[in-house]
Amino acid sequence: MEEVRLQATRPIGVLDSGVGGLTVVKELMRQMPYESIVYIGDSARCPYGSRPKADIRQFTMEMVHFLLSFSPKLIVIACNTATAVALEDVRRNISIPVIGVVEPGARAAIREGAPDQPIGVIGTEATITSGVYEETLKRTQPDLTVKSVATPELVPLVEMMWPEEAAYPVVKKALEPILKEPVGTLVLGCTHYPLLAPLIQKAVGEKVTLISSARETANEVARVLSERDLLAPTDESPYIRLFTTGDDISFRLIASRWLEREDLDIATTTLVGSLSYLSGDLRIHEVQG
Repeated sequence: MEEVRLQATRPIGVLDSGVGGLTVVKELMRQMPYESIVYIGDSARCPYGSRPKADIRQFTMEMVHFLLSFSPKLIVIACNTATAVALEDVRRNISIPVIGVVEPGARAAIREGAPDQPIGVIGTEATITSGVYEETLKRTQPDLTVKSVATPELVPLVEMMWPEEAAYPVVKKALEPILKEPVGTLVLGCTHYPLLAPLIQKAVGEKVTLISSARETANEVARVLSERDLLAPTDESPYIRLFTTGDDISFRLIASRWLEREDLDIATTTLVGSLSYLSGDLRIHEVQG
């Protein structure tokens, strides 16, 4: 019994290319307040969306390697680009559960979206080019019309904390292809984008339903942990540890504002060169949950 409790008190690991994954962290904290969380955001090399797939896989594996040093019971790849490119690689190479954000986001879009209307998807170049959202959506609803648009210019608006009055024209221009042929539902296919949700909603209009994968991803985490009897005890005192490879001052400002907490444990770290990864050569194994 004590061993089971020790396994359950291990943290949830969350990774992202920058600050976007904090949208998932916030939902995890809301749904599972007794869970400890360790987060790594690779802001120093953000954005990932325009990088070669080999780089995305390498960077993702470096973040996984970092998180494994905290003995997590589950890892969330809270980055759509990393999910699209590296999720299956990660799952093949570690023994704890790994959850991405694309399938949860697609499920939410089908469930909450406007019926009989096209679904729009915005994301980074890598996410959109991969076709992963369209494939996942049509697996459930084959006759669905999906309009996918790459909007890489939106990520820097979040990472660089652009003021709303300067950011809005950029958002509106990026969404012009969506506005030409209106959709009923718009999937925010990058975890940075919910931080711009008010501006995106203003640009597309109030009739369009915005979908963030954060809530559905947290639901999936809760389900997997429950099935494995790994939910943290309710008498546990959880901790939240946040790491960034970038500027900790701007990271703290964004994290404090989004998570609505000032007492955050934030530190900088370096990932470059921390892991030499070649596809098929990395075999990381953690204690089975």
